[in-house]
Amino acid sequence: MPDRLALRLRRRVRTPRQKLVASLVTAAVVLGLGGYGISRLTTPEDRSCAAGVARPVGSSECVGVNGDGHAFGMADLGEVAGAIGRENATLKAGEYATVAVLLPLTSTDSGMREKVLHEVQGAYAYQYRANHESNSETPKIRLVLANTGKGNAHWRETVDRLVAMTGAPDRLRAVSGVATSSTEVRESVAALTAAGIAVVGTTITADDIANGPGAGHNRYPGLARVSPTNTDEAKALSHFGRVDATKAFLVQDTRTGDHYTDTLKAAFTANLKGAPHEPGLFTSPADPTEEGTTANTFRQITHLICDTRAETVFFAGRHTQLRQFINALGSRGCTDRAFTVLTGDEGSYLGADKKLDRKALKAKLTVRYASLAHPDAWKPAPGRRIPATGGSVVAYSTFLTDVARAAKGPVALADGQAIIAYDAMATAVHAIRQATPDGAVYPAKEDVGTQWPQVKGSLRVEGASGWICLDNYGNPYNKAVPIVELTQDGTQRFVQTAWPEGHPPTQTCLPPKKG
Repeated sequence: MPDRLALRLRRRVRTPRQKLVASLVTAAVVLGLGGYGISRLTTPEDRSCAAGVARPVGSSECVGVNGDGHAFGMADLGEVAGAIGRENATLKAGEYATVAVLLPLTSTDSGMREKVLHEVQGAYAYQYRANHESNSETPKIRLVLANTGKGNAHWRETVDRLVAMTGAPDRLRAVSGVATSSTEVRESVAALTAAGIAVVGTTITADDIANGPGAGHNRYPGLARVSPTNTDEAKALSHFGRVDATKAFLVQDTRTGDHYTDTLKAAFTANLKGAPHEPGLFTSPADPTEEGTTANTFRQITHLICDTRAETVFFAGRHTQLRQFINALGSRGCTDRAFTVLTGDEGSYLGADKKLDRKALKAKLTVRYASLAHPDAWKPAPGRRIPATGGSVVAYSTFLTDVARAAKGPVALADGQAIIAYDAMATAVHAIRQATPDGAVYPAKEDVGTQWPQVKGSLRVEGASGWICLDNYGNPYNKAVPIVELTQDGTQRFVQTAWPEGHPPTQTCLPPKKG
């Protein structure tokens, strides 16, 4: 019995050595568990979306560059992104150069999403032509989609990725898209061209995102554009309308830093030197796609317009505010008087804008805008004369054949975005192939942007939107400007083609000397 008692006591009372061993074991377990916890806390979260694409910290958007069919979470881009991925998969390493389409692919604004879809469809349509319908010219073209995020907020990450793609295997040789005249886009263009990458703007129209004569003229070496500048749009509108400045009124946005609006109001002001009244002013939100409170301001401005003798109203602002202004004019006090609103290419968004009050267009109100392209501009029709120069029926018919491959159903063309993106891609491919030396597969990166001064005369690009004849600074010379009217049912009716010079270019299409 004493022996059993002693045994139980020995089991309860541990020796110093046993205590030490137990402590070491416990510490090891604790440290192990703690290390596991720390490991879990410090292991970076997987924020990838696809190859070359990830969600930036603090954002749910998939940002980056991809050509494998990834649609960046946007269902409406799924079909065309898949088609691009399948086309790219047919290309062999070392036989292609890459062109990127840089756009805010994940924009939540409905108008911008329509624009993005149509631009990507137009770009793919020309990629297919370049690879299958161009007499086996080389290099072949790989197309990738580059997303800068809503409002181009993540442009830096995407541009850095593009700059890193100039070597093998991608051999990025040009960037197209860059479609909005904003500060973020200007910074993107500056960074890309500083890295020696050629850029072809689609719908950027701001005069200050461009090169030109004078000091600091080559701020963006390697930049070309296929759309007229705001100044050229304003000139074309003035030639078309022959507006009496004494019966005109200007409504303009006071928010600065938006290069589209800033240069458009400057161009309108220059063309309305005889206007008797101060402009009507409004201030759009920092994000001009938001509604803000500007509708209240427009209600007041319509009263002031009724107090004038104005017949024509020039509007310098973005499409959301343009729609608000038209809605306000529709319920103005002086509905017995007729008004015509003239504006820039942002008017192309109105046809798809469900918030536009269609009844406003029946209140003796005509809305016309300078479009970048329109499907009827180069299409024969009874009573419509097609200009002998500046564009061609054949070039537009070729585009129709190509764009039919870009989607299973018809591609919307009325806003001109698919047409202008197709032409931008055609211009990029033209420069890449012209810059490729005999016997080489692809050109040096820096040589592509040096081709722009030669894109004129017989070396012009026969664009679907009209001839693309570039001056020595990469800007289109006397480019066709379709004047489009928003009809009462909201459709966009082609009126006629106007020209910055007041007439079509000559057959040679050689820009005159400046300065």
